[in-house]
Amino acid sequence: MDLSNASNLLSNNVKILKSEASKTAYQGVLIAISSIIIATCLVSLYVSGSISLENLWAAQKTNVALWILDIIPFVFGIWGQYSSSIMAYQAGALIFDQTQELRSRTMDLEKHTNHVSTHDLLTDLPNRALFYDRVARAIASAHSSNRQLSILLIEIENFKDVYDTLGRNSSDLILKQISIRLQGASSENDSVAKIDGNVFGILVSNILSVNEAEQLAKHIQKAMEAPFMVDRLQVGMHSNIGIVHFPTHGEDVDALVQRAGVALHMAQKSAKGYAIYEPSFDRHTPLRLTLMSELRRAIEKNDLSLFYQPKVSIQTNELYGAEALARWDHPTHGFISPDEFIPMAERTRMIKQLTQWVLKRAFKDCAAWHKQGLDIKISVNLSTRDLHDPDLPDLIAGIAASTGIQPEWIILEITESSVMNEPENALAIINRLHDMGYQFSIDDFGTGYSSLAYLKRLPLEELKIDKSFVMDIMNSENDATIVKAIINLAHNLGLSVTAEGVENDAIMAKLRDYNCDIAQGYYLSKPLSVNEFNDWIKMSKLFPHSTLMPNTPTIDAVAKYQSEISH
Repeated sequence: MDLSNASNLLSNNVKILKSEASKTAYQGVLIAISSIIIATCLVSLYVSGSISLENLWAAQKTNVALWILDIIPFVFGIWGQYSSSIMAYQAGALIFDQTQELRSRTMDLEKHTNHVSTHDLLTDLPNRALFYDRVARAIASAHSSNRQLSILLIEIENFKDVYDTLGRNSSDLILKQISIRLQGASSENDSVAKIDGNVFGILVSNILSVNEAEQLAKHIQKAMEAPFMVDRLQVGMHSNIGIVHFPTHGEDVDALVQRAGVALHMAQKSAKGYAIYEPSFDRHTPLRLTLMSELRRAIEKNDLSLFYQPKVSIQTNELYGAEALARWDHPTHGFISPDEFIPMAERTRMIKQLTQWVLKRAFKDCAAWHKQGLDIKISVNLSTRDLHDPDLPDLIAGIAASTGIQPEWIILEITESSVMNEPENALAIINRLHDMGYQFSIDDFGTGYSSLAYLKRLPLEELKIDKSFVMDIMNSENDATIVKAIINLAHNLGLSVTAEGVENDAIMAKLRDYNCDIAQGYYLSKPLSVNEFNDWIKMSKLFPHSTLMPNTPTIDAVAKYQSEISH
């Protein structure tokens, strides 16, 4: 607001307030005049005994008190006008000052609101909305001047671990330090933004070569190498970076940022820690989005299959049991690997429904085999999330009751990593199931982050040696030593040992020499459907203590039949 407008506003306010005050002054003058008339009439009546113009005039001429009273209205009017002018000016100035202060506060509040809506409160960096707007403006400018630009998405990979360990305040301090390092690694023309909780974005404008973005990614990784100091602790942070270029990888902000996210996902699997978007990256992205919704439908509609891979006693050649393995034959995409849809189920929290489906099918099939006189144990895998589900024991108890199985017929397979993640909670679930009569097996032993302190506390029945050690024991002395050591350790702990990945007769013989208990692998059989498994049993005659087929078969019979069904 300029000075002339401010002066006019103040003058108008004074006039309005002065006119209101003058009305009150005029009313006072009228009251005073009325008082004079009444007083004069009373004097006339008192002196002359009547009221007339002559007597009123006489009273005015002879009474000094009335003279003084006559002057009061004029004095009151003049003083009232003067006082009202002063008061009106002061009130107008006060109102003007308060109005200016309110306007100033309103403008500050609007500025703060606009800033908050476009910036991250913690780091004061531009947020997602402002970053998208700046990218859109940069694209429009690059279009007109035929320039290139790049976008980098930076994800702090281990931020959740730091948050869970140190808490929110310390994590916030680290995010502030990260934002400062990113700004330091970038040039003044680059726009650094905080996109999400642990994801930052950088818009690189006015680049001469797309290699500049890759160089910036390397600078960022270098900047992140130095540990972060929080409460006298040195914390290491790891970043993954996805890179896209305009116009090579897209011509609008949504396409560029989406593809930068795809590149970021691929960077998580890259040894370099960063990845530049390639069209081939998109091959699995739409499929993954489709499968996420279709997996739930497949579970609900019972479109999955449960296969069984036999486990055979190495010393007696008898069928010991089988491992239940979920399979998904998609009507459009064909066979979907368990390594793909099981992690998907864990990420989308569908693992509980998937585990429930597997347990129901496996328990039902196990009950049917025992009714046929086949005394085998069925192994069922449990995920990390399953071991932290307090409802799991009750769920298993209900399924067991409905299918009629006995707990000793079932082995629940768990991994070392699933136990080590919140071990106390996992141990509580495991012990509860063990008290119900269920046996446990450590799957893929030797590949996870194990702790013998927790291992000895687990109520285990079996250790399964990972196939990565078993498959190469004929060629690698180190693998052979590891396998032998695991077998000895397990036997000293009173556990049986299952070797996975048995691919040929030589490995089978070596495991027999090592006194291994159980074998599982393609040399014996691939995973089979229920009908194929029944046929495999009949052909191989691996019925322990069976009244149907009393003859004890050899492993050669198993291998021969496996060869037949494979072709």
